[in-house]
Amino acid sequence: MSRTITDVQNEIRKLKREKDICILAHSYQGREIIEIADFVGDSYALSVKAKSVPNKIVIMCGVRFMAETVKLLSPDKTVILSNKNAGCPMAEQFEKDEIEYIKTKNKNLCVVCYINTTTELKTVCDVCVTSSSALKIVDKLEAKDILFIPDINLGTYVKNNVKGKNIQLLHGGCPVHACVTESEVLKAKEVHPNALLLVHPECVPDVVKYADYVGSTSGIMEFAKASDADEFIIGTEQAIVETLQFECPDKSFYPLSVNITCRNMKATTLVDVLNCCKGTGGEVIELEEETMKKAKKCIDRMIELG
Repeated sequence: MSRTITDVQNEIRKLKREKDICILAHSYQGREIIEIADFVGDSYALSVKAKSVPNKIVIMCGVRFMAETVKLLSPDKTVILSNKNAGCPMAEQFEKDEIEYIKTKNKNLCVVCYINTTTELKTVCDVCVTSSSALKIVDKLEAKDILFIPDINLGTYVKNNVKGKNIQLLHGGCPVHACVTESEVLKAKEVHPNALLLVHPECVPDVVKYADYVGSTSGIMEFAKASDADEFIIGTEQAIVETLQFECPDKSFYPLSVNITCRNMKATTLVDVLNCCKGTGGEVIELEEETMKKAKKCIDRMIELG
């Protein structure tokens, strides 16, 4: 006999209570997963939240670097990535050795890494940032020579908005956000002339320049909820359009492009989460103690400056 989505959700809720499990879901997850999560948000907010929950088992419905960040901040907890194949192309674009080599060429270089990086890469970075804190933290840094990795689009946004810094960039980034074109923006604005355009800074500059608001996933959602406007074009992952449609039924939300869909985020299914709760699925995140110690330094610096 087949099960319904509600059947699976109820089974997950039952197992959560029995096994004292906390489920974290990134905002890009599907609605059926968001509904059974204890907390929903961006990668860093979820990692911080995981520190304060009493549960010893945490399931991260997101991608690998997010689960690693949870483990970095909560080393005593059992952290499970809901789908072991859910990676992040941007987080995995550069190797530790590449960045170390660049640093040897400039001893004064301060390496700023987006939180969307592997734990291994964070071990050679000086400070971590999120899309919501990048401008503030880079502006506060004493260093003038900065290498911003891995996202060239977020880095360009920072470079254009923070003065007095020599910001170097590498050709990395989110292939999902970067695929949106200027022509798609113009078409969307033509179809929805009264809508405000809200864009993530991982989009290319030719898209960002048209935005009425540029910000993180959480920033986009907060702006839309607080705004007096009734219509919005959403320039980030498709799931945010759906979430806002549920949370703000009196407003209208349109995707900037149907191509802004993260296959890695969508790799996790509701049954994956169920199997994690049963102890038969997912992957327990294991990180070497020395690696965690080194990687956490740049996160601690982010907390200090942010």
